[in-house]
Amino acid sequence: MATTRSARRRLPLTRERVLATALLLADQGGIDGLSMRKLGQALGVEAMAVYYHLANKDEVLDGIVDLVFAEIDLPVEGAPWKAAMRQRGISMYEVLLRHRWAIGMMEARVNAGPANLRHHDAVIGNLQAAGFDSPMVAHAYSLLDGYIYGFALTKMSLPFETPEDVEEVTRRMMEPDPSNEYPHLAKFVNEHIMRPGYEFAEEFEYGLDLILHALEREVGTRSAS
Repeated sequence: MATTRSARRRLPLTRERVLATALLLADQGGIDGLSMRKLGQALGVEAMAVYYHLANKDEVLDGIVDLVFAEIDLPVEGAPWKAAMRQRGISMYEVLLRHRWAIGMMEARVNAGPANLRHHDAVIGNLQAAGFDSPMVAHAYSLLDGYIYGFALTKMSLPFETPEDVEEVTRRMMEPDPSNEYPHLAKFVNEHIMRPGYEFAEEFEYGLDLILHALEREVGTRSAS
């Protein structure tokens, strides 16, 4: 342990290293458990050394939110908008599931970092290049992000992860047998939820595609009028 701590202290303390460690701590224990003192302990330094690189916890939060934005796939310049928005949506959903603390903070930072700004600029630019005017860009952005954030939050809140969990939760919910009192629910559970290989997460791409198709129709209708 002493050797490990000594090796850690020999590593130069940089803003990048501080933020990478802060991101790891947030992933492990959530934002509430992240403090400058704990950050210093994880880095093997006194908290005052951390303040040299980041003035306060707000700066740390700005920085790690920016790291999360940096993980999301961005539209490549000239890429077809539907494919780009689909890939961006799937990537963003997966990133949010990796960093569960981030879902309520992605759009809440006043001091946006470069990855945050680059992300929004690339999405807006891709839609504009496809013929979306400013109101349609706003509509598309709010629809897509509302769906992505909402679905991710729902997925995180579910009381099951594996097919075995689904079976156990469903079994407990359906005891005693509510078929007579709740026949529609019972039919849905038996025919769909309990089918082999059921995964709630599969619904995400279906809903995403539905939104993209609807946006495509709306843009086409506006262009034709």
